[in-house]
Amino acid sequence: MEIFADPQDENKVYVLNAPTLKSIDGGKTFQRLSTPHGDNHHLWIHPNNNQLMINSNDGGANVSLNGGQSWSTQQNQPTSQFYRVIADAQVPYHVYGGQQDNSAIGIKSRDSDSGIDWKDWYSVAGCESAFLAFDPKNPEVVYGGCYQGIIERWHRATKSGKEIKEYPELALGNVPKDFKYRFNWNAPILSAPTDSNTIYHAGNVVFKTQNGGIDWEVISPDLTRNNKAQQIPGGTPFTNEAAGGENYNTLMSLATSPHSPEVLWAGSDDGLIHITQDGGKNWKNVTPKGLEEGIINSIEVSPHDEATAYITLMRYKFMDLTPYIYKTKDFGATWELITEGISGAHTFVRVVRADPKVPGLLYAGTETGFYISYTDGAQWEAFQNNLPVVPINDLYIQDNDLIAATAGRSFWILDDLSPIQEQKQVTGVHLVTPKPAYRIFSRSTPKKSTQGTNPLNGVILDYYLPKVIDSLEVTIEILDGTEVIRTYTSKKEKTKTWQGGPSPERPLSKKEGFNRFHWDLRRGQLPSVEDVFVYGNYSGSRVAPGNYKARLKYNTTEKVVSLSVMPNPNLSTTAADFEAQQQLLRQIEGGIKSVHQTVTEMRSVQKQLQHYHQILEGQDKYQSLLEKAEMIDEKLKNWEKELIQPDQKTFQDVINFHNKLNAEWMYLKDFVDSEDPKVTQGALDRHYDLEKQWVTQRTKLNQIIEQDFQAFESEFKSAEVPVLIFSE
Repeated sequence: MEIFADPQDENKVYVLNAPTLKSIDGGKTFQRLSTPHGDNHHLWIHPNNNQLMINSNDGGANVSLNGGQSWSTQQNQPTSQFYRVIADAQVPYHVYGGQQDNSAIGIKSRDSDSGIDWKDWYSVAGCESAFLAFDPKNPEVVYGGCYQGIIERWHRATKSGKEIKEYPELALGNVPKDFKYRFNWNAPILSAPTDSNTIYHAGNVVFKTQNGGIDWEVISPDLTRNNKAQQIPGGTPFTNEAAGGENYNTLMSLATSPHSPEVLWAGSDDGLIHITQDGGKNWKNVTPKGLEEGIINSIEVSPHDEATAYITLMRYKFMDLTPYIYKTKDFGATWELITEGISGAHTFVRVVRADPKVPGLLYAGTETGFYISYTDGAQWEAFQNNLPVVPINDLYIQDNDLIAATAGRSFWILDDLSPIQEQKQVTGVHLVTPKPAYRIFSRSTPKKSTQGTNPLNGVILDYYLPKVIDSLEVTIEILDGTEVIRTYTSKKEKTKTWQGGPSPERPLSKKEGFNRFHWDLRRGQLPSVEDVFVYGNYSGSRVAPGNYKARLKYNTTEKVVSLSVMPNPNLSTTAADFEAQQQLLRQIEGGIKSVHQTVTEMRSVQKQLQHYHQILEGQDKYQSLLEKAEMIDEKLKNWEKELIQPDQKTFQDVINFHNKLNAEWMYLKDFVDSEDPKVTQGALDRHYDLEKQWVTQRTKLNQIIEQDFQAFESEFKSAEVPVLIFSE
């Protein structure tokens, strides 16, 4: 409960609790003040304008401009408070977590639209405090928790759930010491790494089921201190908070070993650590000697060594904000404190995760931000970048991305850990080998959007420059076999731009250190006709799945890495589908290139003819020659009108002036260049018709060249036009 007095009216007072109450008579009477969400925690009132207020609650924050009569929406800001995070192995992967005083949700890590928002999330098993577990490869059944030990099994197909609590006693309002089993507000749930049908749940003991929660087996003794004096009604003696948020002597963390299904670790909220190496038959207390009472918030078993594990201890409830990370290399027989480099006020550690690829590379989430260690915890350094200063409750690695669950700023994802993983290999100019990229086409997210940002389309390319020399150019070439299909450069070309023309190529960064770029899977831009608006884009078509290479050139150094492009597994496609698509795209692009290059060449001829007309005009002896030049110019203009539309100047003009062959072909290119490679018969028919049009126009041009050009050149030679012409 919080009380806030109005700074301008001594009789106005606000009381914040689950509801918000308002009194206008000095507290004699109260009325409920409607807010967008319950569990209200704080209220700011402008000292000089009591109509301007900001309310914070378990759903986010809201602004009122009229003294609380109406509030701003909570959907314009990522303020979810997530306890834990897990992700599946779908493509794109989905991220899951329980959000304080809201549902447990799943949400896609990328969207086919311009950003990730409310339309992309969905409720799953459990509630606000959920741990979640499932088969990562096939997350059709999701297990999720809730306070007081509630656990639910949810089916994706039916979007229905079933409660499967081991011993379904009503815990609300009751005293923890009287429970058969005690559960933390955020009780652990996880699936066995080698058998997704095996689900573990933890209260004060560890439970195991292999039939969807119909039967549960207790596979441990009480793994807490079991101090009955601490198992009293929550909040006493001040209030009786009996929802379960203050249950004590419970298990807070549970971890299975990726090396053996028989090894299981458990950590309690009162500072104990236990391990079993025989599937729960026998448990051993391996708590570090002298470890003070506190919350074992995370346990991480090294993916590289079965005997190595990392635990985090939180003692903020004892007003101790010191960071605690302990490491064992012998299944808990001995421990070492590894927190050197983690500093700053309130920077206690909540979670540690080990990199699955690089031994000794660790990631830590703290109360005030993110830390990284390249030395197995011997030394830590801040790695905040654009991550908000916010408590990081949990970390998870999926598809070589690092996902963070924060308390108040929602989920954050660090795309592709490859440059961090290759940090030790960097001794000079370096090009990072990126993770495989899926051929998934998402729209880019506007910078000012409140939506979650889509990851970059295509292949992320990270490169390192130890020293920057302004005069030197950085180049990245994309190769298909030995053919260079795309070139990027740091050189800022002064290219002419116009509405409806090609966009300038993105320049490469040349800053010292790591630079990030991405190849959007497209070939190089198509040629244009200067100052001509075209409805369509000049981007090259996208490549098929396969193996490619990237080549970095800087100074005298060249670095080459392999690139892997994979098909979207959600589409039913074959190699033959992609080959047919690529063949048609190559034909279409060949047609566009031919049209634009030929038109440009003929415009060059027209300029030459116009030049001769200008310098020879008025000289009677050249009149016949000039007439032939004018005739050719007119024929070329009429010929060009069948190929391009020069009257289009803006986007709206495309509905006012008839599109010509080049625009039709560019439209067809974008039509065919889809994520699903299957070529429609209509596309083939349309390309056939456009090719016929181009053959017809080529024939007309050839006639002009063979007849009119020849006649002009013959007369030009006969007229003996001097090389240098002076006006008379």
